[in-house]
Parts: sequence; C-alpha cells; structure tokens
Amino acid sequence: MGAGIGAGLAILGAGLGIGLIGWSALSAIARQPEQKGAIQVNMIVLAALVEGAAIIALLVICFGLVNKIS
Repeated sequence: MGAGIGAGLAILGAGLGIGLIGWSALSAIARQPEQKGAIQVNMIVLAALVEGAAIIALLVICFGLVNKIS
C-alpha cells in the first residue's frame, strides 16, 4: 500500500514540476522573445532533471517491493 502511495506521489510531483517549468518558460519567452533559445535549453535541462528524479524515486520504490517480497 505504501509503495503505491509513494509511486503516485513521485509521478504527481514530477508532473507538477514539469508543468511549472513549462509555464515559467512560456511566460519568460513572452516577456523576452529574443532569449527564446536560451530559455528553451534551460527548460529542457530542468525537465530532464525532474524526470530523472521521478524515475529514481520509482526505482527505489520498485527495489523496495522486490526486497520485501523475496
């Protein structure tokens, strides 16, 4: 039960984080269109870091389940 809640929170946090990154990047591009390239690069790097953290959280949960079962 706890692993399911943990997996759900990890995915929810990653989705919220990527959504906030995208929203902030779009508002920054709207304010300074000439910086579009730099903002997009930073947005992609941050989204990858958030996604990586979510994948690591899910792996920890999966390994915890495997060790608990066997």
